[in-house]
Amino acid sequence: MSPTLRELVPLTVVEQLLSRALATGGDYAEVYVERSHTSSVALEEHKIRTAAYAVSLGVGIRVVRGTEVGYAYCDDLDIGALLKTAGVAASIARSGKATSPVAVRMHTLPNRYPVRHAADGVPAKEKTALLLRADEAGHRYDARISQMMGGFADQTKDILIATSDGILAEDRQIMCRLSLTAIAAHHGERRTGFHGGGGRVGFEHYKRELPPEVAAHEAARMAVAQLGAVEAPAGPQTVVLSPGWSGILLHEAVGHGLEADFIHKGTSLYAGKLGEKVASELVTVIDSGELPHRRGSINVDDEGEIAREKVLIENGVLRGYMVDKLSGQIMGLPSTGSGRRESYMHPPMPRMTNTYMAAGPHDPEDIVREVERGLYCAAFGGGQVDIANGNFVFEVREGYLIENGHLGAPVKNAMLIGVGPEALKNVVRVGNDAKLDPGIGTCGKDGQSVPVGVGLPTVRIDNLTVGGTAVRG
Repeated sequence: MSPTLRELVPLTVVEQLLSRALATGGDYAEVYVERSHTSSVALEEHKIRTAAYAVSLGVGIRVVRGTEVGYAYCDDLDIGALLKTAGVAASIARSGKATSPVAVRMHTLPNRYPVRHAADGVPAKEKTALLLRADEAGHRYDARISQMMGGFADQTKDILIATSDGILAEDRQIMCRLSLTAIAAHHGERRTGFHGGGGRVGFEHYKRELPPEVAAHEAARMAVAQLGAVEAPAGPQTVVLSPGWSGILLHEAVGHGLEADFIHKGTSLYAGKLGEKVASELVTVIDSGELPHRRGSINVDDEGEIAREKVLIENGVLRGYMVDKLSGQIMGLPSTGSGRRESYMHPPMPRMTNTYMAAGPHDPEDIVREVERGLYCAAFGGGQVDIANGNFVFEVREGYLIENGHLGAPVKNAMLIGVGPEALKNVVRVGNDAKLDPGIGTCGKDGQSVPVGVGLPTVRIDNLTVGGTAVRG
């Protein structure tokens, strides 16, 4: 059995590091210890092409002095190397009175992702068997599926966080993800479909909730459904978003603008608007790290604060931000448990966890039935957002014309173009079918990537610009 983090970096050493970090007058210090085990396998053209296993271990130390931050990290657990790392981080503060010796105590955490069979204990042949089953199922779905590609990855990450305000927290964070790509080819036309999922789940997830055959069929269905797609109509029109993964638009176009570092720097268009109406009264947006087993959920954030649910927008009114400790100190707000980092090599910053729109009062079928002409967006690809003005552009990966209240031909080359707050104000229907994505999201910010979840009910937005090549008269 592997030693625990407290055996690798004893509590007495952790307290020494905190005291050393504050020795030159810092206001706050934290020690973050991390060990991760990651494995992955990948399939292409009916064969397992790659397999990898990696182990990472290190310590990050942060010192805050006013609004300035010193950060240093080390992958050597020798006490001398760690004390030197603490001294480097402490160099942000060159004057001021040193603090008294620091003592920390363990905080009790919730357990939001218990598992029966952690994937890191599953033999590699069982993981490769998942992909081979998916490959067979995808090809069996339709003769036009010309290729299946896939990957399975899992990680077990142990973290220990100690802070100069007395917090000591430990957590084991597990993660699995199955990713599949299907390519359909017919008469020279090629279309691609994607599906997969996971979260903070055990290997049993792929026996009950998401068998590889189910994921492969969905990827193949998406690819085949897009064969014969027509050019997307261009111009302002009614757009209906499907439930679940369409929440990526909410995450990007709205969520990032509500992260507190952008707020206190004044670079977000939501700065200074608490209590103001920023969306339709049908819109309530929540960020929650509490949801069981979800990809974005955490028992504790990377600053030692228990993650919780935050209502960001309530019935169209801006109610709150996602706040880490540094932003909270600057803004005079408590942390919302939103401080996250990619690894021990990175300082924390305010980040989303699972960000979703709450269910509304409308029947999803009625939402589509009421639209005479428009665009139904079933899945999204990549996108770009400007935090300062809310301008966004998103690729529609799978979309369909809406004609006389029914879904029509699939479309290609469609883009959604708009401004986050304007799009939210133009929300006129919100379905009662709130749904989270299957567990595939990763969010990038300032060079750091963290797992996240998104969600949305069926939503109708009027007067949203669609970029395409055809104009409907």
